[in-house]
Amino acid sequence: MNLTRDVYDLLVIGGGINGAGIAADAAGRGLSVVLCEMSDLGSATSSNSSKLIHGGLRYLEYYEFRLVREALAEREVLLKNAPHIIWPLRFRLPHRPHLRPAWMIRAGLFLYDNLAKRATLPASKSLKFGAESVLKPAMTRGFEYSDGWVDDARLVVLNALAAQDKEATIKTRTRCISARRTDQLWNITLLDTLTGNTEVLKSRSIVNAAGPWVSSLFKDAMGSEPPRQVRLVKGSHIIVPRIHDEPEAYILQNEDGRIVFVIPYEDRFSLIGTTDQEYVGDPARVAIDQGEIDYLIEVTNQHFRRQINAADVVRTYSGVRPLLDDNAGSAQAVTRDYTFEVDAPGNQAPLISIFGGKITTYRKLSEAAVDKLCEHFPDSKPKWTADARLPGGDFESQPALQEELARRYPWLPNQLITRYVRTYGTLCYRLLKDMSSLSEMGTDFGAGLYEAEVRYLVDHEWAITVEDILWRRTKRGLYMTESDTDRLTAYINHHCDDREKLSVNQ
Repeated sequence: MNLTRDVYDLLVIGGGINGAGIAADAAGRGLSVVLCEMSDLGSATSSNSSKLIHGGLRYLEYYEFRLVREALAEREVLLKNAPHIIWPLRFRLPHRPHLRPAWMIRAGLFLYDNLAKRATLPASKSLKFGAESVLKPAMTRGFEYSDGWVDDARLVVLNALAAQDKEATIKTRTRCISARRTDQLWNITLLDTLTGNTEVLKSRSIVNAAGPWVSSLFKDAMGSEPPRQVRLVKGSHIIVPRIHDEPEAYILQNEDGRIVFVIPYEDRFSLIGTTDQEYVGDPARVAIDQGEIDYLIEVTNQHFRRQINAADVVRTYSGVRPLLDDNAGSAQAVTRDYTFEVDAPGNQAPLISIFGGKITTYRKLSEAAVDKLCEHFPDSKPKWTADARLPGGDFESQPALQEELARRYPWLPNQLITRYVRTYGTLCYRLLKDMSSLSEMGTDFGAGLYEAEVRYLVDHEWAITVEDILWRRTKRGLYMTESDTDRLTAYINHHCDDREKLSVNQ
């Protein structure tokens, strides 16, 4: 989308969850907003999480009470505002007495239940594991509590759509290569990474939400030193065929103090992670190593009857969390809290830089950052996101929307209806439009990924590459063969020439 103004109120640098959330919040308060993202929306940290909306039970051990309280309260807000991509999930914690005594876990769960109001989620409880348990026989006791599941990459896209609905301009594959203050404005140069073309704009303010690149952006684009540093912590995950058929997730304690989640994933799989390791290097090159794979397999096999090995791993992913460097001794002890630095000397154009944070608190972070920003925009509108459904979330319940789709499109297979509701919510009406048969949806590239869905994602959700479509907008890549992917690649190359004949495998 081309720029249409001589001067914008705000440039947001970074299309992860914090950048997209800030763009949506600011646009909804009446600011003219541009967001630039050097790759795809949510393509770094924000799509490589454990995919949980949670208070962070283990953060209580580090006395992060304010963060946990805020995250628990936000859990309820997000469950209400994004019911298509966020839903409740029960977690089971097997008790291992030599790691943490039962009284400590009970105390932690009592706090977890009561630090913030629970409107919808049930309280924690103690469990006894019997002969039918999926756990090893030695594990006879445990605990169960509530948190939430989220499709993290789609959460970013929905916030970008919300921003666009409020007239923000979203520019992906666009890097900020220069930003300098002149005459109470920012003079900014943006580079289109696909075409090599540059574009110049002026903005009254900037938010640096570049995630792992938040500190390096100062040197690379602004020619100055960063006010703070981030500590990069790598979190890696493996995906294996479903370990058990129970609907609950498991949270596993390990002797080294770390915890590992085993989460039901995309119907047929289990998602296992994370590793929490220090990371030094280019965040764009982060990848799992064999030691991490072995670690996740070992912790899982210590707990479950069904054993797994490296041959069971169908996919891995790694992300770098840009955590605020608080000089903590270990990677898992580094605070997940956030802060932002405001630089607005004299009458100069303000710069707000975001350090740290977690997916669950993105909305509160965004709201707080825009509150601070709006001190420079006295005519801005009030805060609004706490009660605003994200695009596609305007429905009563998933079952109710599934029934409505089945009535309106009786030819749609039930499996496709379920996936559409959990991916798009009511946005699927844009995808389906006035279609009256499955054949009208065009080619099935595999795993129920039809041409109509691909076109929707390219035309309306900034998808450009096969990676964008198969692993961030959908998770169909888990089910598609190499030949399926090749057919999709050929289709995009042939039909999406308006995307500058890009390499869809980048």
